[in-house]
Amino acid sequence: MDINTTPLIDVMLVLLIMFIVTIPIQLHSVKLDMPRPAPAATHSDPEVIAIYVDEHDAIHWNGADEISLEDAVQRFNGLQATQPQPELHVRAHAQASYETVALLLARAQKAGMQKLGIVDTQAFQ
Repeated sequence: MDINTTPLIDVMLVLLIMFIVTIPIQLHSVKLDMPRPAPAATHSDPEVIAIYVDEHDAIHWNGADEISLEDAVQRFNGLQATQPQPELHVRAHAQASYETVALLLARAQKAGMQKLGIVDTQAFQ
């Protein structure tokens, strides 16, 4: 005759379940005093400079001044240090030479201008 262990195992399982249910849930969190974020600085939109290259390859600065490529480079050099850096929106006439527009963009990039783009490209599609 062997001892019947089935009731003993049943009691042990019931006790195990009772212990699992009654144990409080442990939170694994760490309390930290984080620095408070500073109030956000007022966000100002950057200045937009519109550059237009017409069909005669003349460069117009902000719609009024007709300037040479060298004058544009000098203005780029003066603007690249300002914060926030102004955006250059280059628009070209459909008959403007590719060389002038590409040279203007290359000189702006070489001068350190980071925010530049070509706008109003519907005439080229």
